[in-house]
Amino acid sequence: MPCPTFTTERLILRPLRVDDLEPFFAAMTTVGVRSSLHVPEDFSPADAWRTLSVLAGLWELKGFGQWALEERSTGRFVGRAGLHWRPDDDWPGVEVGWMLDPAVWGAGYATEAATRAVRYGFEEVGEDALFSLILPENTRSQAVAKRLGSEPGVERTLSYYPASPHVVWRLDRARWEAGLSAG
Repeated sequence: MPCPTFTTERLILRPLRVDDLEPFFAAMTTVGVRSSLHVPEDFSPADAWRTLSVLAGLWELKGFGQWALEERSTGRFVGRAGLHWRPDDDWPGVEVGWMLDPAVWGAGYATEAATRAVRYGFEEVGEDALFSLILPENTRSQAVAKRLGSEPGVERTLSYYPASPHVVWRLDRARWEAGLSAG
């Protein structure tokens, strides 16, 4: 399934492109993102390319994936957000995740994009629950997860990243639908 494009109040959620590599790599190697996501010091442009390729390829293989986030007012790439999945035995399910350039942190873009991704995950993909895997010290992402209606669950070390445990946040469809009907 090809990646659809959506417009939110301030963002365009669009397919990832080759020209996103440079701004994606730049964002991933900022001090803020490195510490929030534990990006290794040796993360290279080739690593960024592999990451973008996996994220884009999920659309073809699973019918969902992550979008490039483009600021509507400037056309500037500001990050990525959407749905993710891995075939690992300890992966909890479809994840809703985000990464934004620290230059736009605090603007509400992560919540805006993740809200659209959650809607896509429940309405289009048909999931009954969505998960966010967040490092315990990443308070900014925890705040986004709370705004989405997710609840923190177990803290566990996952095979894809054995260096640090993550908290598995969960958002059930029924909780999400209740939030919609409440306004």
